[in-house]
Amino acid sequence: MSLKEPPTSLKQDAGTPRNWSAAKRSRYGWFMTYSLLVLMMLSWADKAVLGIAAVPIMRDLGVTPQQFGLVSSAMFLTFVVIQFAAAPLANRIPTKWFLLVLCLTWSVAQMPILLFATLPALWASRLLLGAGEGPLAPVLMHSIYKWFPEKKGATPAAVASAGVTLGVVAFAPVLAWIVGSFGWQTAFAVLAVVGVVWSVFWVIAGKEGPYTSRRVEAEIEGLDPAELSPSEDTHSADTKISYRRTIFTASWIIAVLTSFIGYWTFTLAMSWGPAYFETVLGFSSQSAGSMIALPAAWGAVATISLSALTQRLHLRGLPTRQARSFVLGGAATIAGAALLGATMVASPALSMALLVIGLGTAPALFAITYLIVSELTTVAQRGANLTIANAVLSSGGIFAPAVSGFLIGGGTSPAAGYTAAFALAGGLMLLMGILALLFINQQRDARRLGITPAAAAAP
Repeated sequence: MSLKEPPTSLKQDAGTPRNWSAAKRSRYGWFMTYSLLVLMMLSWADKAVLGIAAVPIMRDLGVTPQQFGLVSSAMFLTFVVIQFAAAPLANRIPTKWFLLVLCLTWSVAQMPILLFATLPALWASRLLLGAGEGPLAPVLMHSIYKWFPEKKGATPAAVASAGVTLGVVAFAPVLAWIVGSFGWQTAFAVLAVVGVVWSVFWVIAGKEGPYTSRRVEAEIEGLDPAELSPSEDTHSADTKISYRRTIFTASWIIAVLTSFIGYWTFTLAMSWGPAYFETVLGFSSQSAGSMIALPAAWGAVATISLSALTQRLHLRGLPTRQARSFVLGGAATIAGAALLGATMVASPALSMALLVIGLGTAPALFAITYLIVSELTTVAQRGANLTIANAVLSSGGIFAPAVSGFLIGGGTSPAAGYTAAFALAGGLMLLMGILALLFINQQRDARRLGITPAAAAAP
């Protein structure tokens, strides 16, 4: 491929990101990435606060474990449903304004429980929060992908995805301290204020990235479209593909279901982890809330490391089946085995270490799944396809708290109930990891969809 003078259209309006210097565009792309990392952190702090405050909420509102599990699942019901409604909008509304509306919705969602400390108010608060948080991950990924060339987007996306776990690491000890010192309603109020502050910042600093299609990417990078490799062909890359055809490929189904179990597993940790540490292991409320940061900290390391590995392998020329699918399947297999092992060993220290690995690796799967899904669609349809994929994988959050709540409430002892809940998650994760290693093949499925020419699609 050769470098050439940018087209005349690119020389016009030099104040837009599309026409900035490569260095300035990269710097601002990373600034956007870290800004959206903070947003992702806040979203998971909003999710985690309910688990951190589980014991005082159940005590003050007279809620049983079964009822609390259903309330925890309620957020994910609207979380999933709203994504199907939002999918067509993801390709039409600028991501800056889409993300602003979502963040403001989170702050508004805290109002019912601040005004009325009742179980119905808690239901209303979590249902509205789910509606606001549902489209976040795919829209956020779509926003970041527009700031970087296709081969350099994995690491920035992973950094933002690390907010899933970093949000818990950063906010859990603070929220646990607030709950213990000032009451659980104060923790909800603090999160509402932080959401408003980020929204004001985003109105001032947020921008749209310039990489809106493969052809635009070629123009920005100074590449001659006629000399692009077959796998970078701009015509095939921007052809519209039926959503149904994409969704029913084996690679899409298995990659998304693997992260479905990952979401199930991490939601299990956020919903029931602090209560387990307090009621079964005997830690104080503040200590139990802080301990959930351990698997979250491991998750941040795993998310960035695994995605950096996939990008390095991809840049070395390996087919993405090896660079991405094998990494996804291998990570899921290790996480599942660790969770199962944690339920079988006698040593509490070893069990905790295995829980940290199993629970923490789960959210690292999301960013790799988004990359695989993005290979099975076009740039023009990527926002909607990512939203649909995220709706399916995040529906694991609907089932995990409720199913685990009934297992815990119906166990012969609290320890037996928790063991059953974690063993179920571990077994499912192990199964999906093996299936991912065996059956995900993006090159094969992209060729069948007509996105990549047959010669380039062969692994």
